[in-house]
Amino acid sequence: MKIVSFGELMLRLTPPGYYRFRQADSFTVTFGGAEANVAVSLANFGVNSAYVTKMPDNDIALAARDKLRSFGVDTSGIVYGGERLGIYFVERGASQRPSNVIYDRKNSAVAMAMPSDFDWDKLLDGADAFFYTGITTALCDGVADICRSACETARKKGIKVICDLNYRKKLWTLDKACTVLSDMMSCTDICIGNSADACAIFGISVPAELYEKGNDLTYDGEKYVADELKKRFDLSYVALTVRRTISANVNRFYALLTDKSGLCEFSKEYTIELVDRIGGGDAFSAGIVYSLIGKKSVKESVEFAAAAGCLKQTTEGDFAVSSVAEIEALANGKSDGRVSR
Repeated sequence: MKIVSFGELMLRLTPPGYYRFRQADSFTVTFGGAEANVAVSLANFGVNSAYVTKMPDNDIALAARDKLRSFGVDTSGIVYGGERLGIYFVERGASQRPSNVIYDRKNSAVAMAMPSDFDWDKLLDGADAFFYTGITTALCDGVADICRSACETARKKGIKVICDLNYRKKLWTLDKACTVLSDMMSCTDICIGNSADACAIFGISVPAELYEKGNDLTYDGEKYVADELKKRFDLSYVALTVRRTISANVNRFYALLTDKSGLCEFSKEYTIELVDRIGGGDAFSAGIVYSLIGKKSVKESVEFAAAAGCLKQTTEGDFAVSSVAEIEALANGKSDGRVSR
């Protein structure tokens, strides 16, 4: 199995503990980015995982690349050039105070990339699937066009195309996201996201009776959104995560997966005491990719992916480091957190 992911690898700076940006006098340095997070998870699963991006030829960028290599990610498709690596800052939330992310990625190397930088026919040679997210297409029109070209090439080569919508309001507007992602869906096979993003981006209106008290959808409401996406864009599969925020530290988390035949399965629900929420959705996406490309059933796939997303949120940093065995143990009910001796 070979999966190719395309996106922006960034430097991540986080104040220690629960310090706020205005209090911090030091930052923990790590690396991350949605598609890179997926690539790392897939490599941890034993998949031939290749990551494509453009980055400057300097020591900070090379340190980021080397971190991917340390997990076994194939970085041979990375293009070098441009002036800077994108940066993002993460302030951890606590209790009623939400986490906060600030981006500093304007004019990054990948945002300034040209179509001629990427030979997609070569980069996708031998691949079973191509993975991208709405974050990458949000960077600028040029990068969206590059991603569109990758999807078209993948389709011509019979390669599955998988998208995580990953809407980020700090990067673009809903109108722009609708225009770009509606076009991208025409060459996408599997869509991953959440109902809030899907409804906001594509203008999906859910009947009032499918809401619980407040703004949360019922199980039938979540399935309604997935079915609308599947029908509107002729998708083979739609996977949605569902998050209920108790506080910045405690979330309830589950997911659904539906296929073209109409089969829809929900995962078990997890109550998570969060260590680092960022990357949880990416670990879920990796679980979906790994499972569906590996021909697992709908039920097996959604349970594995939800367990992968849950475990990531108990792990510091962007990258998930859970093994297939750990994820399967949780998916199969080993959830007491007792010491493994």
